[in-house]
Amino acid sequence: FAIFSNKHTWSMTILYILTFGSFIGFSAALPLSINVIFGNMMEVAADGSVTRVANPDGPSALTWAWIGPFVGALIRPIGGWVSDKVGGSIVTQWISAVLVVASVAAGYVMYLAYQSATPETYFAVFLVIFVVLFAASGIGNGSTFRSIGVIFDQHQKGPVLGWTSAVAAYGAFIAPRVMGEQIQVGTPELAMYGFAIFYAL
Repeated sequence: FAIFSNKHTWSMTILYILTFGSFIGFSAALPLSINVIFGNMMEVAADGSVTRVANPDGPSALTWAWIGPFVGALIRPIGGWVSDKVGGSIVTQWISAVLVVASVAAGYVMYLAYQSATPETYFAVFLVIFVVLFAASGIGNGSTFRSIGVIFDQHQKGPVLGWTSAVAAYGAFIAPRVMGEQIQVGTPELAMYGFAIFYAL
């Protein structure tokens, strides 16, 4: 319980949500986004009304959703390695900036795809941006893990790592929940813009 009186515990908890939480959150949110945003399309009826219908050319989440988590997991050790050279806080700062820009870009592409009669035309750009998000969160996962090892002493680093990992694991619940709610009301981009604000803070 001594870790809870250490201010660095709370800073690292937020940063672990930023990195590890984003990684597992996006792992759950990516297939949802592919299925709903690209698996459906806008159709304009003769009377001018617009409805969402199944997209026969929509990409399969089973085919593509694994790429992001695979890249994020594969690149994670690089975050630790670069952090050993330049410092974990510097690496985390840089990937936070990347996460802000990529989240805004992903939100904009999701907006365009959601409103489109041919959403599959935006899929390649969408997937590349999400791979960037996964890569940044993976590198950040390595850098924050390394920072915990440097900041805390032998008695606290283990409990802090357990605590921060447990809290960040809620990303697997929060990200798809937020994304799903925004998709339901027709504004999936707002979820990504909200994530961008969190990353900026």
